[in-house]
Amino acid sequence: MTPAGPDDVPAAFVRSLRSLRAVVVRPEVVLDEVPGPARIAPYSAALTAEVRTARRSVAAAELASGRFVVLYDPEGQEAWDGCFRLVTLVRATLEAEVGADPLLAEVAWSWFLDALASVDLDPHAAAGTVTRVLSQSFGALDVREEQTELEIRASWTAADEDLGPHLRAWATLLCTAAGLEPLPDGVVPLGPRR
Repeated sequence: MTPAGPDDVPAAFVRSLRSLRAVVVRPEVVLDEVPGPARIAPYSAALTAEVRTARRSVAAAELASGRFVVLYDPEGQEAWDGCFRLVTLVRATLEAEVGADPLLAEVAWSWFLDALASVDLDPHAAAGTVTRVLSQSFGALDVREEQTELEIRASWTAADEDLGPHLRAWATLLCTAAGLEPLPDGVVPLGPRR
């Protein structure tokens, strides 16, 4: 199979990428474009994100990170029940007592559903996992505090090529996992100064 040139890219996929570029996220969220996976779908794109205590500062602490992948198959895929599939990952380090909560997985999945609901999306064919890793150090490392790493993997099918609301929902999920307070209703995040 030969790689597609710019003229071979379907217009619907190009429009979906433009809808992502129009999204403004909170200033604590730093988005970067990275190559999408090559073998899962004929067309793909991906973004990575970090939620930091200060934007683009080397000294800023990372609160959460993740990946947002767009898969597009013009023919559709039966498992997706559509042409656009979104695959996301969110990772965050939590306080030990939060990580020990037996309902953490259910709560984290509700963050995903709430984030989509916050932009009026009903996830179609949604699937995912919530994983937590409890780390306790011993020996020379016993001075480290216990920590919990949370990982939320979710995928769902987008009904159309306007993926902007999906990216905003994922950014909200990242910020929730990072422990940031939600923005009040009616408050729109400002983009970075140029």
